[in-house]
Amino acid sequence: MDRNPGILIKNAMIYDHNGDTDLPRRGDILIEGNRIAAVGDVAGQANSAERPPQTIDASDKLVLPGFINAHYHSHDTLLKGCFETIPLEFWILNALPPAYPKRSKEEVRARTLIGALECIRYGITTVQDMLTLYPFDREHVDVVLDAYDSIGLRVVFAPQFSDIRGIDRVPNWKEEIPPSYLARLGFSVEPFSDLHPVDVVEGLYLSHRGRHPRLTWGLAPTSPEFCTPDLLERIADVSSRHRLPVFTHINESKSMAVAGRVYMPEFNGSQVEYLGHAGLLGPSLALAHSVWMTPREIEMLAQTRTNVVVNPVGNLKTKSGIPPIREFLEASINVGLGCDNCSCSDTQNMFAALHLFASLPAVTNPRPGRPFASDAIHAATLGGARAVGLEGQVGALRPGMKADLSLLELTEPSFVPLNSVARQVVFTESGASVDTVIVDGKIVMADRRMKTIDESEIREAVAAVMPGLKADLDIIEQRLQAVEPYLLKAWMRSWETDIGVNRYAGADG
Repeated sequence: MDRNPGILIKNAMIYDHNGDTDLPRRGDILIEGNRIAAVGDVAGQANSAERPPQTIDASDKLVLPGFINAHYHSHDTLLKGCFETIPLEFWILNALPPAYPKRSKEEVRARTLIGALECIRYGITTVQDMLTLYPFDREHVDVVLDAYDSIGLRVVFAPQFSDIRGIDRVPNWKEEIPPSYLARLGFSVEPFSDLHPVDVVEGLYLSHRGRHPRLTWGLAPTSPEFCTPDLLERIADVSSRHRLPVFTHINESKSMAVAGRVYMPEFNGSQVEYLGHAGLLGPSLALAHSVWMTPREIEMLAQTRTNVVVNPVGNLKTKSGIPPIREFLEASINVGLGCDNCSCSDTQNMFAALHLFASLPAVTNPRPGRPFASDAIHAATLGGARAVGLEGQVGALRPGMKADLSLLELTEPSFVPLNSVARQVVFTESGASVDTVIVDGKIVMADRRMKTIDESEIREAVAAVMPGLKADLDIIEQRLQAVEPYLLKAWMRSWETDIGVNRYAGADG
């Protein structure tokens, strides 16, 4: 087999987390195989190779570590633009897979590829896909993983599951919604399958190990309130035995925080304490959202070195509140950044998430200080890498690390004049400058054109499945119309419950 000669990126501005993040030094990056071989003046090393590497003139380009989308769901990428700003507990009934009939393999493939394509467009090289497949189908798992492999994206894959129905753990639903309507709400969170979900996921992991070079695995219990103690303890055991990271949602909305107070009194109403009792707190756990955390819970996360992944774009659209980003950083908690669902954030644009990460904390805490622009970039790279179990492998441009990176065009207006790379990436760039993306040492996009897959084929595949999906969405929306006034009353009861913290900007949250 003809050996890959490698890639030499010449005379680039190279972002260094520990260097000058305003005006990074220029230099070269030599890629051999799937790793970065050298950074700096590498001409001699490149010339000594048996075969000359492919050369990219990066005189007008910035090289960034590939972004890590540390919280993402590919199951609803085809629902972008379908919903206005609605409360989370309304959105889940309209958007999540248990509300829909079983999807075709063609739709599963199309939605996986269009989501991956959008990620690559915005410089994302790794996604943590917390995927809901309902009803569960092993063939659909293979479709998803093969799609990721074909497009060239790195994925930390974790099928999402629970063992308590959503209808039994969303506060105030049973109290406020007439019994005749309750059957319409059995579509928020549903048990994974007839088999024990941990056994299923462990079996999938064991049978797929080594099959795809950019694939790693994790465990994804939906949210603590939807998981029994037995389920969480079994997750902790499998995570420990196989060294698999664990991903879950927690305290995303005020209703979710209230659920802890209602259903977990033995743990002081804290879902964080509940996870700690199950043996899950620690560096292998990543908590998505974490909006309604109390000071005591933030202290527990810091003490146990538990990761947090914030998703500010989706949190705003679902009226869930403002995560305490500054408090996490000041407590030295590792923070990753995610773009979340396409149906609640509507885009996998990490630049939008970066902007809110750095800007939004000022709404509730206007004191000068963190987060700075460099904090946002750290969260989207090194912070995300640690959160998804890839620390030391991706997230920085250092010799020995995986060659996951993006080249941004510095001639774009957002970088002219160039005063600070970090601040202009975070506050002015929209993603239009992303020109080339390399994943695992392979160019997957160059000159904004995909090299691994036919983009027109993806668009045609999406167009073919959309009529059926839209018809099913229409049925779901009609089914829920009569229930919405009662859902609003249930949501308002949670909103009016005092839980000791406020994560809305107004004083009456």
